[in-house]
Amino acid sequence: MNESLQQFAAPAVNGYGADSIQVLEGLEAVRKRPAMYIGDVGVKGLHHLVYEVVDNSIDEALAGYCSHITVEIYPDNSVSVEDDGRGIPTGMNTKEKKSALEMVMTILHAGGKFDKNTYKVSGGLHGVGVSCVNALSSDLHVTVQREGKIFEQAYKIGIPQYPVREIGLSDKTGTRVHFHPDASIFITLVYNRDILESRLRELAYLNKGVKIVMIDRRETDDEGTFYSKTFYSQGGITEFLEMLDSNAARNPLIPKPIYANVLDTATNVAVEVSLTYNDSYSEHIYSYVNNINTIEGGTHVAGFRRALTRVFKSYGDKQNHFEKAKVEIEGDDYREGLSAIISVKVPEPQFEGQTKTKLGNNEVSGIVDTTVAKVLEAYLEENPREAKNIIQKVILAAQARAAARKARELVQRKSVLSGGGLPGKLADCSERNPERCELYLVEGDSAGGTAKQGRDRSFQAILPLRGKILNVEKAMEHRIYENEEIRNMYTALGVTVGTAEDPKALNLAKLRYHKVIIMTDADVDGSHIATLILTFIYRYMAPLVEQGHIYIAQPPLYQVKKGKENAYAWTEDQRRLQIERLAGGKEDSVSVQRYKGLGEMNASQLWETTMNPETRTLKQVTIESAAEADRIFSMLMGDEVAPRREFIESHAKYARLDV
Repeated sequence: MNESLQQFAAPAVNGYGADSIQVLEGLEAVRKRPAMYIGDVGVKGLHHLVYEVVDNSIDEALAGYCSHITVEIYPDNSVSVEDDGRGIPTGMNTKEKKSALEMVMTILHAGGKFDKNTYKVSGGLHGVGVSCVNALSSDLHVTVQREGKIFEQAYKIGIPQYPVREIGLSDKTGTRVHFHPDASIFITLVYNRDILESRLRELAYLNKGVKIVMIDRRETDDEGTFYSKTFYSQGGITEFLEMLDSNAARNPLIPKPIYANVLDTATNVAVEVSLTYNDSYSEHIYSYVNNINTIEGGTHVAGFRRALTRVFKSYGDKQNHFEKAKVEIEGDDYREGLSAIISVKVPEPQFEGQTKTKLGNNEVSGIVDTTVAKVLEAYLEENPREAKNIIQKVILAAQARAAARKARELVQRKSVLSGGGLPGKLADCSERNPERCELYLVEGDSAGGTAKQGRDRSFQAILPLRGKILNVEKAMEHRIYENEEIRNMYTALGVTVGTAEDPKALNLAKLRYHKVIIMTDADVDGSHIATLILTFIYRYMAPLVEQGHIYIAQPPLYQVKKGKENAYAWTEDQRRLQIERLAGGKEDSVSVQRYKGLGEMNASQLWETTMNPETRTLKQVTIESAAEADRIFSMLMGDEVAPRREFIESHAKYARLDV
């Protein structure tokens, strides 16, 4: 196995055998409360099943025994994951008197991850294991190649159909798990290839030297070949960082990223960091613990930031770079234009925070701090030209921050919290409990007028936005706070910018609405406006997304009418079904109206289809992968045309002409 993986976790001291498997608890509750174990029973939970199985293979790679992983999606939306690791032990466990393979597949938290001699570090966050996948699958079949033999066992909703049995000979090793999610559990059974590819790509970068192949047997090309994509990285997180910055059209200020890598033998904590500077106005830090994206940061990020500030301040002071700045340099200034990936492998991670993705291990902070400081100090001393470029960026950031602070103060002064009034265009609701209040961000005064007439005034507020708001991806921070529409959003929401710990942090203590609903026209311009609003929220109000406050309204595309009967349709398929229902499929004895704008509906229609909680459909905005979200926003809304054109062309087959 390659050395890059050996550095993270030493091979098991003892043999990986049947007695390495330890039992913690049974599976009884999994099918009764699946969301507790996999997040939900929708798209997120469905894909989490794949991640749990892949994590087992990644653990084998971290231990130094696996270099190839293959994920296949079949036409029936079943999935198989195969690796070339050691193979799950199949012998009899002396304590439990049953095959170790059956234990792993049928008992929650039964596995080698709880034996420190078997796995020094294991990936994943929830750690519920493949047994949870088995419990939530209508059918699952596992094949193990180990000790010169091939073994198998099949299950239905987690129940073994026969004892583990030997079915042949093999000179290879590895495990293959093929499962079909249970239709009685999951809301959807259709796998989204893009979602899986995003995670597999991420895993390949975070575990350099491991080849991950994805095959989608649901799609073939003109020659009958199945769709296939291979993810492999020899450069690891440095290559990952360069890809993210390149796709986001961020131009680097230094030729190559700065890289740090160390294994702390006392704690067995492995630290890998790659960082660079670019011409953007924001910091982009992506952090991972045992391959899981820690979107809320934690002690590893705190240690990184502390080292960065200390080293740059010391270097700048020593070289007298800050004397002519005429502005005080603060911690944030050292991170403007920073792109970094922090990946740590921790034997026993402690997670906390809103989404349980914030690392709490105190010992990790000091290890990251020391590692980064040592490498950064050496880099600055050995590369004075690059160091000067970064310091100049820091000084410009400090000057821009001073201008942004003045702009933020203007927002605060006009805020309702500071005694000012609400925006003039806001039609507020009478309810004062934020948990029951909704704010609709509506495109234009015309649609805003209709929404004001159609709403329930007791709990629904309307804020019309004039035209296309500022594209924050291309603007300096102080310009953003000077924008009237953006200021109106801050004021209406009742949020403030800046806390004692972080002057840029969003303070939600007096958030006035717990549902913020973006409602735009169902056409290209409406989609663009929604994207501009989402870009602003993601960049400057991310906690609203993280805490589940942001939604997108779903106005209908069509009204189908025959005589006094009428129905609405949100898709082409629904339009055809309504025509079939009302007129037996004869589109000419039927009136079909295509709604291009919200203003084309009267107030009662808008309420009935889009605003009534009893009948409407809302899409909640979530962040599955911070790195992928950042890449998409930067690529779609940034300055560079080429990456955007490539994205549009690659997704053109999903687009329809809107006339």
